[in-house]
Amino acid sequence: MARAMWKASLEIGELRVPVKLYAGVEERGVHFRLLHEKDRAPVRQRMVDPKDDSEVPSEEVRRGVEVEEGVYVVLQPGELASLEPKPSRAIAVTRFVAPGAIDLSWYSRPYFLGPDASDADYFALAAALRKAQRLGIARWVMRGERYAGVLAPHGEHLALVALHDADEVVGVEALAAPDGAALSAGERKLAKQLVEALDAPFDGAALRDEYRERVEKLIDAKRNGRSYAVKEAPPPRTKGDLGEVLKRSLHAAKERRRAAA
Repeated sequence: MARAMWKASLEIGELRVPVKLYAGVEERGVHFRLLHEKDRAPVRQRMVDPKDDSEVPSEEVRRGVEVEEGVYVVLQPGELASLEPKPSRAIAVTRFVAPGAIDLSWYSRPYFLGPDASDADYFALAAALRKAQRLGIARWVMRGERYAGVLAPHGEHLALVALHDADEVVGVEALAAPDGAALSAGERKLAKQLVEALDAPFDGAALRDEYRERVEKLIDAKRNGRSYAVKEAPPPRTKGDLGEVLKRSLHAAKERRRAAA
């Protein structure tokens, strides 16, 4: 059973719907400790003044920003605290937009919203959003940080997906313009057939962190006095023109599909 990480009130005009917020993703990385190789004791980090190599007490450490080479603006803890947003339990929806209005590059982190005692209002709102085919643009403050996000129907429930700030998003216009010869009719046909050959339902279980899995296997092997090594064939080198590459890719995709059938 999922555990709520925050409680809030979803606000749309005069409507107030109490909700619980749940994480939409969970970090699964391997957490390493830094050890002294000689005796395997965990090592500790110290703040050191590079001028005389003396240790600096934590109460004397301040945050600063280098505004030009060698020139820093020092910020006091109280100054930073005074700039934090005012605490709130409101998720305020300010407008609704069509789903296609938001590029994928804006999306940051998904959350789920569940009902908090007012189930009828919650599920009625989810149904209304689903029928209207609209996304809500929302703002909220959580744990000292201000967020903007998208309120969206997710099956019978609601999802809240945090968005990047405007100055963090790189527009597609920043990419290089298309160059080179246009695809021939034959190449377009092969490309279409390749897409059709690879067409399949989404399988989320196939999206695994293979590096983390290998690290975990290595840890388990070393713990039990065994060795572990990965043998991987090098990726095939691309040879020939685009048409030939598409033909080989199409043939390989058909073979994989037959093998999986």
